[in-house]
Amino acid sequence: MLDIHYIRANKELVIQGLQKKYFNNAAEAIEKLLVIDQQRRATQWSADNAAAQLNQCNKQIGQLMQQGEKKEATAAKAQTTVLKSTIRTLAQQLQVHEETLQHALYELPNLPNAEVPEGKSAADNTLVYQSSEVLVNDAAQWPHWELAKKYALVDFELGNKIMGAGFPVYKGRGARLQRALINFFLDEALHAGYEEIQPPIVVNEVSAYGTGQLPDKEGQMYQLKDTTFYLIPTAEVPLTNLYRDEILPQEALPIKNVAYTPCFRREAGSWGRHVRGLNRLHQFDKVELMQIRLPEESYKSLQEMCAYVQRLLEKLELPYRVVKLCGGDLGFAAAFTYDLEVWAAGQQCWLEVSSVSNFETYQSRRMRIRYRDEHHTTRLLHTLNGSAIALPRIVAALLENNQTASSISIPPILQPYTGFKAIE
Repeated sequence: MLDIHYIRANKELVIQGLQKKYFNNAAEAIEKLLVIDQQRRATQWSADNAAAQLNQCNKQIGQLMQQGEKKEATAAKAQTTVLKSTIRTLAQQLQVHEETLQHALYELPNLPNAEVPEGKSAADNTLVYQSSEVLVNDAAQWPHWELAKKYALVDFELGNKIMGAGFPVYKGRGARLQRALINFFLDEALHAGYEEIQPPIVVNEVSAYGTGQLPDKEGQMYQLKDTTFYLIPTAEVPLTNLYRDEILPQEALPIKNVAYTPCFRREAGSWGRHVRGLNRLHQFDKVELMQIRLPEESYKSLQEMCAYVQRLLEKLELPYRVVKLCGGDLGFAAAFTYDLEVWAAGQQCWLEVSSVSNFETYQSRRMRIRYRDEHHTTRLLHTLNGSAIALPRIVAALLENNQTASSISIPPILQPYTGFKAIE
């Protein structure tokens, strides 16, 4: 959430930042918000003034009673009755203004960092690194959905029977490959100093607002009927909310957590080759990293998190690239994001498998995640998160890149986890 004091003092900069994210009607939204803020502050001033008058009247009543001036004291008491009624009315008005302002602030996305490049869509993202030259294969390469059927690894039709499209059933060595990847990613995170957490996969509305899923992504989340509870779209939501309303001691920082969870996202209206098979699912497994950092350390940590995911892809021997997201492709709550994409030989395309983001104070302001500095002043911390890694597209890339005429080889780093060297 953005800071109303910052918006008030830096209106034009805020509008420019929102426009860089292609937020619709940015100037109009900020002007409307500032009007609400002015009404709130005016009401607060009137309430404070009425409270001061009431306090003064109460003092006068005591003095008048001591002086025996009962008539004047009675008049003062009548005035206090009026003032109390006025204060109650103003308090009700103030609550409405504060709730309206809060909702208006919730509607605003985070401002992009100054280093975020200009651009409207993914086509404008900046290539930061590519691991190797990717060649177009002349030989016939099968896409993973054909390989999954050939080797009986994933049954899409059976998943459709049980639930619907986007809920595949992993079978046999396909299921073992999934479990192997989960354990590999968790073990790597533990070796890198992360603490493993097993959080709930259902969160309440407050938690969804805390990380910025609401009010931005209502249409993408599964809501439980007749409740304000949601299936998580990412473990980022419960992991970060563990520290909501906390003042963390500096000696406890940095916070580095990792969690494996299933994730649930509604992906309505998507059709075509780019969403076939495992490319886009309603339910999928993901290992998620979350960090809470001092503000001056957060961008160094972002680089470290990105490098960590790169090492995972290198250990899996997958061709990959890193792109810096432009303003128009940046997520609602993110100030800066790197996407990591792997090459899928069977589809001849890049598949996004991880996003690593710095939210700066956007989430911590919503959730009041703070620390005390050396002057004992309470300040907001920075939050970061990254996929390490989402499994479906990793599985797709592993199958497609490692296929031969008669088998699919397993990267050596995974073989101790799978218990087999190849799928034949």
